Amino acid sequence: MSALDLLAALAGDEAGVPTIAPGCADRTDRPGSTCQHGVRLAREPLDLLNPLNPDMPTTRARKPALQARLQRENTHDEIYEKIFVAILEHRLHPGTKLVEERLAEIFGVSRARVREVLARLAHEQIVEMIPQRGAYVAKPSIEQALDVFEARRLIEPAVLRRLIETLTPEKLARLKQHQELEVDARRREDKRAVVRLSGEFHSLAAELAGNTALARSMRELSVLTCLMIFLYDAPTSTSCRPDEHSQIIEAIARRDVARAEKLMLEHLDHIESGMKLEAATEEVDLEAIFKS
Repeated sequence: MSALDLLAALAGDEAGVPTIAPGCADRTDRPGSTCQHGVRLAREPLDLLNPLNPDMPTTRARKPALQARLQRENTHDEIYEKIFVAILEHRLHPGTKLVEERLAEIFGVSRARVREVLARLAHEQIVEMIPQRGAYVAKPSIEQALDVFEARRLIEPAVLRRLIETLTPEKLARLKQHQELEVDARRREDKRAVVRLSGEFHSLAAELAGNTALARSMRELSVLTCLMIFLYDAPTSTSCRPDEHSQIIEAIARRDVARAEKLMLEHLDHIESGMKLEAATEEVDLEAIFKS
């Protein structure tokens, strides 16, 4: 059977129409029967791929396993996002211990699943894994904070250049829609939402720029910055000025690369200069955070 015949047979069988063997004129045969040449017709696509192994799992047999895997991945992503957003919104403070058993109970999953999520967050430097002690929300040092801003000063101008080069009306609309959410959060004096949305603005710009490596790096750096804003008691009104993102968007809309870069660097200076060298830790009720 040629490759085209195989593809045609697979397509026909999946659609529920009669599948015929190559060269058979009798098109009334049904899947699973035998044609005039004595060739058994495929009942499942995998029958064609491996007709000598009837014990191989069929497509139908594999569907429950696939669905279970997708469900596990969706659960993993859901837990990840809930912890991620809780950190962004300062509901989980720097240095907070993330107890596997407690999180497993709260989310109704196994400790192994929680461990996978924490490992992913640790890979992104959002969580710190300490041997024999467990997982903690990252608590960046002054040196790490300086490193983060140095990296952002190198990365964000590149993000803006690429974004302006590839700018479309749709991309610009998404930036403006996000800015509207920021304005609304400020109007409601929702400080947690303001910090989260301000960080997400930078991640969104990197995402729209179309470089996945830049977007991934920007996402991590934005979260670390949000942690540092809380850790070093940077006032939201100073570190995230309400007009600065709007001015950056206006420069992007005009495709003014030089001005956009200048405004972004000034914005980063304002965030960094607003940080203080004071930190405080306190016990946190994990159940109250995630069940609310």
